[in-house]
Amino acid sequence: MFSDQDLFYLLALLKVDGVGDIMAKKLLTSCGSAEAVFKGKISQIAAIDGVGSILLKNLKDKTVFQKAEKELVYINAEGINVSYFQDENYPERLKHCIDAPVLIFTTGNIDLKDRKIISIVGTRQITSYGTEFCKKLIDDLIPLNPVIVSGFAYGVDIVAHQAAIDVGLQTIGVLAHGLNQIYPKVHKKYMAKMEENGGFITEFWSDSNPDKDKFVRRNRIVAGMSEATIVIESADKGGSLITAKMANDYNRDVFAVPGRVTDKYSQGCNNLIKTQQASVLTSAADLIYMLNWDVQLKSKTIQKQLFVDLNPEEQKIYDFLMKNGKELLDIIALECDFPIFKMSGLLLNMELKGIVRPLPGKLFEII
Repeated sequence: MFSDQDLFYLLALLKVDGVGDIMAKKLLTSCGSAEAVFKGKISQIAAIDGVGSILLKNLKDKTVFQKAEKELVYINAEGINVSYFQDENYPERLKHCIDAPVLIFTTGNIDLKDRKIISIVGTRQITSYGTEFCKKLIDDLIPLNPVIVSGFAYGVDIVAHQAAIDVGLQTIGVLAHGLNQIYPKVHKKYMAKMEENGGFITEFWSDSNPDKDKFVRRNRIVAGMSEATIVIESADKGGSLITAKMANDYNRDVFAVPGRVTDKYSQGCNNLIKTQQASVLTSAADLIYMLNWDVQLKSKTIQKQLFVDLNPEEQKIYDFLMKNGKELLDIIALECDFPIFKMSGLLLNMELKGIVRPLPGKLFEII
């Protein structure tokens, strides 16, 4: 946890013209702290990759301290939570994105520790098809208790947030402006419920308005902090497609809900699938399977219900498949140290008990 003085210098550094998140991290890594950046030797700063004469000059701008002081007063007065990109409470996956914000500001009761996090995005002109799919998807995910992230905008975003609220799942709105306002204003009625179980995240200061370019910057947080991004509906162009591209760039899973080729707001999703930028999502089962959440879910239910029915040999096979996922019969036999003829009999018994199922190519997996 950093002090007000640390935060003051960090805020000042981020207000220096020419210092973005990537450059700020270079300066902080090299100098050790934001205060040291301002008070360090010019020769040390000048030796950092990407630092030129213009940036060195901008670091002498004293007005950044006035701006930092004003924002620090606001943060303390409003009880805003601040997370530094190296803090434990900073979203873990977002830490690994090179252009992630140095600081994020949050309100509410956000708890991301050891949580499954998915982003749901899409058109602002959501159809009844998209609405029903989104609600059912979130309802079917209740047993896995994921955190639902979106952008708090019209359409898919607010439907996803509202659906999460209705079933008691934590939901987080990533904003394209400061925490001193809300956009769109009509969504203010959802704020209290979201902050009870979730809340809001932004990288923007209290003097930041929801300008167009900020929505694009906001999208990288939506994509970066999540294990997977789901596009419910989108026209052939739209902000959700930018979020999907960012998620792919961050090596995250991307899913898209297919629709009829004649439907305007399915064209973007269909194109993502056609160009292999997203996997097809037709139900929660697809998501659970592709992310290997089914293994985790079954480990809880089967341990309670079926372990009493497993003999030691079957238990050994079960443990192996739980750890490794679907596997070839020959490999299972080799790793579990059973001859093939015995392995086949054991798997058949487990299949009859509803514990495993055969797949094409002599593969077996836990049900």
